[in-house]
Amino acid sequence: MAPNCPSCGAPNRAVGGPVSTKSMVPAALLCFFLGTFGIHRFYVGKILTGILMILTLGGFGIWTLIDLVMIIVGSFKDKDGLPLRR
Repeated sequence: MAPNCPSCGAPNRAVGGPVSTKSMVPAALLCFFLGTFGIHRFYVGKILTGILMILTLGGFGIWTLIDLVMIIVGSFKDKDGLPLRR
């Protein structure tokens, strides 16, 4: 399987690189239910930003909403910069 589409050059997601050991579904659920406390950030290993989310109540909800959207579309990364497992 080619790493890029021969027609348009877009990256082929079927040929994946390394992915995180953390899964997208628990991260999304933690973000939805406990996002203002940054629990999803602790789950993926981002301790410092998790603490900042606790102190700001998820950036007054805005930071939580942005994280939830990023998790759903698949662009949220763990502490090592790897995408979450689907």
